[in-house]
Amino acid sequence: MVHSHVVDRTLAAIADPSRRDVLEHLGRHGSASIGELAAPAGITVTGMAKHVRVLEEAGLVATEKVGRTRQVRLGADRLDDAMAWIGFYQRLWERRLDGLDAYCTLKDGAGR
Repeated sequence: MVHSHVVDRTLAAIADPSRRDVLEHLGRHGSASIGELAAPAGITVTGMAKHVRVLEEAGLVATEKVGRTRQVRLGADRLDDAMAWIGFYQRLWERRLDGLDAYCTLKDGAGR
């Protein structure tokens, strides 16, 4: 099972719509500078740098200094940890709901 602090950090990072927009932009267009990410979002470069730092700490993006700018690209981990955590609970609830469905079917058939 995935360590909860990793999932906590990932889910906290994507909880903010500005950070989700960054991930979407990078997924569609590839790498971008912090300034290129900030302008369409109406956020200062400093504000966007803070968002990027949160995403980087979660492993969702990676940055590299290129000349005077910092280039941002999708990270290697992406959302793998969060998806594994979500998948575990999805399977758990599917099994429980399947059991409830079977119970209700038996109960309904017994009452007839």
